[in-house]
Amino acid sequence: MAEEPAARQRFGSSDVLVDELFATTHRLRIFVDGRLREHGASVARLRTLRVLALAGKPLRMRDLAEHVGNAPRTTTTIVDSLERDGLVERVRHPTDRRAFLLTLTAEGTRRHREAEELDRAALAAATGTLDATEREQLRTLLGRIRAAVDTDTGREDKSGGEDSGDGGGDED
Repeated sequence: MAEEPAARQRFGSSDVLVDELFATTHRLRIFVDGRLREHGASVARLRTLRVLALAGKPLRMRDLAEHVGNAPRTTTTIVDSLERDGLVERVRHPTDRRAFLLTLTAEGTRRHREAEELDRAALAAATGTLDATEREQLRTLLGRIRAAVDTDTGREDKSGGEDSGDGGGDED
């Protein structure tokens, strides 16, 4: 059951602000994911491709899961899909026979670039009503919120960049 705005306001403006931030992030994620899906991509797949591309070296599955911010099982499902599509390959670890390393294929690199362009275009469309000053203010405010949370939790951003803007989530 959704709370009425007046009921939320009695708890203080920060609750309303956080609700608005979560709602906006959720809607932005749906919007961007919809744009990506029109071209056979998704936010979850893009995040995985992005981390592999930015790593500059093959990654173990558990390291990829940590950097993407997904549960290992979710990451495995996404990687299985990317591997079936010829975008990622698993190669044996040179010193650990039990482990595999993940790397982008040439097609994976190409599709990653395409998906990044789609992502940027969708985000530009979503923020197109903001002028340069408003964009900078938003970037500053969001950065301050993220820094406060990261300081409080001892976590650093491992999502593949400060502008990943995908709102998190695990779906493929």
